[in-house]
Amino acid sequence: MSKLAIITGATGGIGFEVAKRLGKDGFTVILNGIEDEQGAKRVEELTAEGITSEYYGFDVTNEEAVTENITKIGEKYGKIDVLVNNAGGLGGRQRFEEMTTDFYRFVMALNLDSAFFASRAAIPFLKKSDNASIINYTSNAGWNAGGPGAGIYGTSKGAVHTLTRALAKDLAEYGIRANAVSPGTIDTDFHKQIKSTKPEVFKSWANNIMLGRLGQPEDVAGVVSFLASKDAAFITAETIQIGGGQALGI
Repeated sequence: MSKLAIITGATGGIGFEVAKRLGKDGFTVILNGIEDEQGAKRVEELTAEGITSEYYGFDVTNEEAVTENITKIGEKYGKIDVLVNNAGGLGGRQRFEEMTTDFYRFVMALNLDSAFFASRAAIPFLKKSDNASIINYTSNAGWNAGGPGAGIYGTSKGAVHTLTRALAKDLAEYGIRANAVSPGTIDTDFHKQIKSTKPEVFKSWANNIMLGRLGQPEDVAGVVSFLASKDAAFITAETIQIGGGQALGI
């Protein structure tokens, strides 16, 4: 039986590279997103590379939609081998004094609630795999609390770090592993605004990275591929920094 991986937020950027890499590793990949046209296009691209994939459009902050769709996927395929909680984002910037409750709740929902909803729904089907794992995404901001206006983003990612360890404890008896990756500055549309308005600032970020370059989506995809594989069968409750040494500063 083919291995099955679900990747949320997978219609572009890091998520799509992860889907492509897992597909090349032999997984049937389920892409999630909220842009249906882009999702269909991505499935066509994967099909052209010989990768079996499907797209499911739903909002990862919507509890009912997440539960319904992941249950549907699990029932269709009989199991889930890997859940990659890739969806998330900055959501904008607001300092705490001016922060609205709606903004606070949106960022927490996008980064933390989404991982919780998807993991909870997937667990009954992960139990049916012989090498099941959940892979979450945290961030340097989870340790350094983020830059100005990104404090609640950092807070949400710090919570994802703890959620990952808690899942690992809770699911170890079933042989289900839970780990996280912590990407540094990766050259994706996440930084689209500053890249287009202040390209010199964007380029300068590499000066603060020990390896002297920005990360690429493929750098993250390779680590996710490892964590999903049997080579990582004795690794759980870990967070792997993927930042070229950025977290240490230079």
